[in-house]
Amino acid sequence: MGYKEVMSELESLGSEQTRKTYRRHGVSGEVYGVSSAHLERLKKKIKVDHELAMELWASGNHDARILCTKIADPALLSGSVLEAWVKDLGNYVVTDAFAVLASQSPSACQKMEKWSKSPDEWIGSAGWLVLAHLARQNETLPEAYFKPFLDIIERDIHTRKNRVRSAMNSALIAIGVRNQALQKKALAVAKKIGQVVVDHGETNCKTPDAAQYILKTTQHQQAARSSRNAER
Repeated sequence: MGYKEVMSELESLGSEQTRKTYRRHGVSGEVYGVSSAHLERLKKKIKVDHELAMELWASGNHDARILCTKIADPALLSGSVLEAWVKDLGNYVVTDAFAVLASQSPSACQKMEKWSKSPDEWIGSAGWLVLAHLARQNETLPEAYFKPFLDIIERDIHTRKNRVRSAMNSALIAIGVRNQALQKKALAVAKKIGQVVVDHGETNCKTPDAAQYILKTTQHQQAARSSRNAER
């Protein structure tokens, strides 16, 4: 599918109801209101098309940018492109999607370490969300890589901007479920920082309690492993 065809398809799939939902979640600017289900179907239809992804991001349209993050080839994402795109972020919906893609890029760690220090709400959020994805998915990073970030979370989480606090809480949870040793330190940090207050705007979203989420997730993982072992 070409750029014009995809944009026309996105426009036809949009709905006022979904646009209103996105607006409540902080999305502004041009948005067609394409549901996640429709975007997933388009992703499967297009598969990986990095050139098209670049055009979709350049459009500035919210739905196009979300689709971009689904069809771009992370291996082809240069540091300069990531730096340009992170400056375009303006809501947590696209920031979440961008972080998933950025976490798979060759410069993921380098960019995460830089962005997580940013005073900008969305760039800072992207950095911590990339760390969360690395903790969950990158098995090559050593345990020691994540420990300093737990110290930063303990020290800074309550003084960072609204959505950065949310992203740091997500990173704390992700590190806590990575392995047993990190879980112990993450739980200690979660206990020390207590409740993390995040303003979710006109939505029903809630900030998860990190300690409860870590324990619940690890219990689920242990149960799943026991079930698999029993089947062997």
